[in-house]
Amino acid sequence: MERARRWSPFLRTLAERHPDLVETFEQGGSDAALAMVDAGALPVAVGLRRARQRLALATALGDLSGELPLEEVTAALSDFADTAIHAALVQAIGERTPGEPVAGLTVLALGKLGSRELNYSSDVDLILLFDPDTLPRRARDEPGAAAVRLGRRLVELLQERTAEGYVARVDLRLRPSPEVTPIVLPVDAAISYYESSALQWERAAFIRARTCAGDVPLGERFLQEIRPFVWRRALDFGAIDDIRDISLRIRDHYAQGQEFGPGYDLKRGRGGIREAEFFTQVQQLVHGGREPALRAPATLDALAVLSASGRLDETQAAAIGHAYRALRTAEHRVQMIDDRQEHRLPTGEALEAVAKLGGHKDAAALLASLRPHVDAVGQSFDSLVRARTHQLSSDPDLLLRELEKMGWPQPAEAARRLADWRTGKARALRSPAARSAFEGMLPTLLPRIASAPDPQRALNRLSDVIDRMSSGLNFFRLLEARPQLADLLALILAQAPALADQLARRPTLLDGLIDESSLAELPDADTLTERFLHAARNDPLDTALDRIRRLVGERRFALGVQLIAATRDPIAIAEGYSALAEAAVRVIAAKVEDAFAEAHGRIAGADLAVVALGRFGGRALTHASDLDLVFLFEAPDGARSDGLRPLGSTDYFNRLASRIVAGLSVQTAAGPLYDVDTRLRPQGEQGMLAVSCEAFAAYQRSEAWTWEHLALCRARPLAGNADFQARVAALIRSILLEPRDAVKVRGDAAAMRLDMARHKPPSGPLDVKLGPGGLVDLEFTVHVLQLTTEVGLDPQLEVALDALAEAGLIDAQADPDLRLLTRFLVVLRLVGPGSAAEVPAPTRALVASLCGQEDWNALLAALDEARARIAARWQQVSGGTR
Repeated sequence: MERARRWSPFLRTLAERHPDLVETFEQGGSDAALAMVDAGALPVAVGLRRARQRLALATALGDLSGELPLEEVTAALSDFADTAIHAALVQAIGERTPGEPVAGLTVLALGKLGSRELNYSSDVDLILLFDPDTLPRRARDEPGAAAVRLGRRLVELLQERTAEGYVARVDLRLRPSPEVTPIVLPVDAAISYYESSALQWERAAFIRARTCAGDVPLGERFLQEIRPFVWRRALDFGAIDDIRDISLRIRDHYAQGQEFGPGYDLKRGRGGIREAEFFTQVQQLVHGGREPALRAPATLDALAVLSASGRLDETQAAAIGHAYRALRTAEHRVQMIDDRQEHRLPTGEALEAVAKLGGHKDAAALLASLRPHVDAVGQSFDSLVRARTHQLSSDPDLLLRELEKMGWPQPAEAARRLADWRTGKARALRSPAARSAFEGMLPTLLPRIASAPDPQRALNRLSDVIDRMSSGLNFFRLLEARPQLADLLALILAQAPALADQLARRPTLLDGLIDESSLAELPDADTLTERFLHAARNDPLDTALDRIRRLVGERRFALGVQLIAATRDPIAIAEGYSALAEAAVRVIAAKVEDAFAEAHGRIAGADLAVVALGRFGGRALTHASDLDLVFLFEAPDGARSDGLRPLGSTDYFNRLASRIVAGLSVQTAAGPLYDVDTRLRPQGEQGMLAVSCEAFAAYQRSEAWTWEHLALCRARPLAGNADFQARVAALIRSILLEPRDAVKVRGDAAAMRLDMARHKPPSGPLDVKLGPGGLVDLEFTVHVLQLTTEVGLDPQLEVALDALAEAGLIDAQADPDLRLLTRFLVVLRLVGPGSAAEVPAPTRALVASLCGQEDWNALLAALDEARARIAARWQQVSGGTR
């Protein structure tokens, strides 16, 4: 109290006006003083002003005493502002339309009020929106004019200075085009503006937007509508550049070369409050579109979640947080002197007063306490201000020398390709901005391609990607801004044509690799199903199908990158492909069934199960696998659906199954999803797509061929009612446990394998699926043993082999052989979709490494040995002995 009275004229005056609050503070502390802040029964204009005085005194004393941390000071100031704004709006509406509720006009808080970090003496940044259908107004008033009258009265009640002072200074300039628009805008017009015409800096402004008063549901609807404008899944580094450049211009304008010291602008100088805020907001814009947990409005909260999620170094986040508290506290002390909205440290005796008000020995001590914080923020912000990478020379001789320094084996060919791109013939390079971003990206990407195993092939694929793009601006900016993405892109272009093709169709797939989460283990099928269902919960069917296609495409692309980047075992990748497909089947089946029921209703007591077979049933899909599916249903006899167009159960479920297949396989604007193979159903292509469990059981037990029972060994229900899935699984197991003639099973399997070899020969000597001693031979071996011994009846081959080996029915080396061939197949399907013989020499080292071998020759030797063992096992099993 002594410091407050001596060094702050403003606080001295407040203490004289409110001695009761001072006494309460001295006896009970800051919380007791804050509890005395109340507008009481006075008229709004007077009551709010007196309450504001008491709040200013109570928060200042809590601040100066150290009893209230910065967050509690700013929260108290912000909460009072919310209360005051709402009270003023109620008063304004009551004066024009007595008795009418507060509806149809909402007040949005931006800036520090939006994040509940209001300054000690600060403007409140507001946007006022109205709904013409619900706004209270007199009968003769036009809605727009009535809204403006209410807005003007609201501002007057808050900021008019009287003998009691003022409540809050109001700034309405953050609304769209403030120089030409009215102070209160129609909500639908505002939504349209932010969806189509808003400037980039407004994205950052809305990170901290919230509804603070008035019609709260109206405000929340508006914020929900514009959320995609603020938080974009596809990163826009041009927007981030714009935000960074705005802050640079602010720094240049206010700092003007000034060294830290007396006169330093705490808010807008280098290393100041605004740079701490902008640095934090840029990290949120980079990651918040995909991670909603990072969207915390308050700077300190945002730093905490960014650090906890690994998106910001813990030490750096802590340093910025400490600096933010110190700078904001110093700013508050400056404003406490005379209750002025001042952000500069004063000079001379005035600076001494600020220092001593805050308990420092003198101005030098205050400056010494702030300098490390200013330096820390300045250095962090400087890290955003990346220097533009030099452009590659357009002079042919200089360009060749630059490319040679990068290590290009054929610099002349690379130079020719660059010359073609620079003509701007590609659609992606027609705009000046795109060409500028392209030139900025080249010095980042080209050295990485030059060091790839096959630079020329990678360059050719980059050309394909660029030629297929409609717009490359953000793609190029992203590569320049994130060199680690350039490393991954070079790997994709050099080693994975399938991924390069995906990227050419959807360049935004690269956004998904922006952080480490893209290389994390894929969630299981249940978790993916929940996430996909949540993402498409409100979508009609066609929109849901497109959304699921995009989500699956992103995940499948990320799995492919994980594979070639060697961050996960190829077998884990195969399981990831399978989990992803399983979630897609479940969600699409559910969405299709809901849409189908709108026309045809549902059948009481009936269920449909989707059953996976083949590699899908065994959780061993590759990048290029199709899905083997069978549809089984059960329904009461004679049952019909209860919709407007009722159907009998057989027609109902066959038509539903057909639509599910179409939902999975028909190409839409979002691209293809999966090829679906339903030929393993009873009677094959001649049979019905969906069959009843009763008919399925009868067919399997009396008509099915041995090869159909072999296929059933990898059957796995994965979609439909959980209880029905369990019954289907039990039915399949009972069929597999039927008594069989072991000799006949072996003979039939051997004949079928020979027939397959004639009609579907291997594509080359290294076809590890269809060739002798390949995966098909191993699968036949396992399935024959399963059917003839009833051991290891699990659709996943690794699990089955473990049980068979434990029972002494197969040697323990069978599992490592399976894993080696599976790794080779999974890798080859991605890096070389043709035959193994076509694997280019530069790619062979990658394939060998991913299969756990030292080099290509070691891999070939290991494959030969494994295949010889597999062939011997098959010969033993098919020949009638164990």
